[in-house]
Amino acid sequence: MSAASCLLTEDQFLCSICLEVFDDPVAIPCGHNFCKKCITEHWKANTPCQCPNCKKDFNTKPELHVNTFIAEMAAQFRRSAQQKESCSNPEQEVNEPRNVPCDVCTGPKLKALKSCLVCLASYCESHLEPHVTSSRLNRHQLVDPVENLEDRMCERHGKLLEMFCKNDQMCVCLLCAVLDHKTHNVVPLKEEYEEKKAELGKKEVEIEQMIQKRRQKIQEIKHSVELSDENAEREMAEGVQVLTALKESVERSQVEFIDTIKEKRRKTEKQAEGFIKELEQEISELEKRSADVEQLSRSEDHLELLQSFPSLNASQSTKDWTEVRVHPPSYEGTAVRAVSQLKETLSEQMKEMFEAELKRVQQYEVDVTLDPKTAGPHLILSDDGKQVKCGDKKKTIEDSPERFETCCVLAKQSFSTGRFYYEVQVEGKTAWDVGVARESINRKGQIILSPQNGYWTILLRNKDEYSAFANALVSLSLSSQPEKVGVFVDYEEGLVSFYDVDAAALIYSFTDCSFTEKLYPYFDPFLNNDGKNSAPLIISPVNQTE
Repeated sequence: MSAASCLLTEDQFLCSICLEVFDDPVAIPCGHNFCKKCITEHWKANTPCQCPNCKKDFNTKPELHVNTFIAEMAAQFRRSAQQKESCSNPEQEVNEPRNVPCDVCTGPKLKALKSCLVCLASYCESHLEPHVTSSRLNRHQLVDPVENLEDRMCERHGKLLEMFCKNDQMCVCLLCAVLDHKTHNVVPLKEEYEEKKAELGKKEVEIEQMIQKRRQKIQEIKHSVELSDENAEREMAEGVQVLTALKESVERSQVEFIDTIKEKRRKTEKQAEGFIKELEQEISELEKRSADVEQLSRSEDHLELLQSFPSLNASQSTKDWTEVRVHPPSYEGTAVRAVSQLKETLSEQMKEMFEAELKRVQQYEVDVTLDPKTAGPHLILSDDGKQVKCGDKKKTIEDSPERFETCCVLAKQSFSTGRFYYEVQVEGKTAWDVGVARESINRKGQIILSPQNGYWTILLRNKDEYSAFANALVSLSLSSQPEKVGVFVDYEEGLVSFYDVDAAALIYSFTDCSFTEKLYPYFDPFLNNDGKNSAPLIISPVNQTE
């Protein structure tokens, strides 16, 4: 049977459905053969039952029986193919990683158990025995099997590379060490091996720590994305809720506006209809009277005319329509009042939004204290570093690159990432500057508070003139005078926002800022102005309302 199977080709043992050697081959009535599982699955998916090869239809599903002869032939062919593959690659096992052939075996090469770095040969278990039993050979250095042992020989002297030159960072033989590296730091290969192995151990720990840090960073980034998603969902939900309420308010205002116009028009039409009806009734009466007058005027009966005339005159009581008017209603101001009402609703919605926004940014509160090293010579700072005001006299203090020449001071704390928020009490002052400044700002001479110069601030002048310096000075119109100002910074977003804390209103925002340096909270209580502006700027704790 083995001889017969070798005369057959692989194609004769392949199932035409799965294209693999037959597994449980069955013959169907048309004579074609398939794997039992293949033809069964084929008929489940296709009706009626049909041969995949000749397309012959079967009215009833044929009963399937394994063809034992073909099954045995297929199995024999499978074994023969495996043996042929093994014969065509006899060294497959030897060529696997770390499977080094024995250099002494003369027949089939057995797997080496050890390699000798002195003999530069690899030995199987039986040929390794002399290196174990012989007192001369058991001193040789044995290692796990390695290939290309000739690479371990010095090309110049033919000696084993068993030394290491630290100066040239290379492996050398003993003759190289004596002749070419005699002034260098040369150590045995094993010593350098142990040293490098220890370094690798440290490097492995360092790499593992780096991997762990990066895994932690991945988790941190993923967490940030999750927070971003949560914030986005929250913002969308709140925004949709507010805008939906606003839309409904607009629709209600529109309905009320139209209803008001319609009601005025209806009243006018009703009044006009009443007048017209009354007039038509009088016309009817007058026409009747006119007929009576005409009839009486044609009468030649003296007595009748004289007797009827008084009664005809007595019935002439009609309404005086001279001053009667239908005045069209005034629609002026109806739309204005509707928009005004809508504006009030919008203001209420905006106030709720700002209250929610202020509550969120207050969560990024930081503890800020003033840095006396940066304070101008006119400034007076409290001992706790929370208050600053401008004094009447210039103090004699040591100048430094960090110190301002004017009434300015920075906080000790700096920020170069993330978000932060703090509040400043400005109550009772007629002038002040509050905001943030970058580290490299000019602190000497005249200071222009612009983003180009590294300042993002708002300011008060003349008691009620508020402004912000963007590309140019921007005048700010505020509904009320802030007594406490909140400052919020999102470093990565490039955002600096100022809030009226008590009114829960946004004062101004710098957007699309590009921050590349540390940012410091910035304060300027401005000149004392003969005591009119003597109140201090106070860094106050954040009172987060529930």
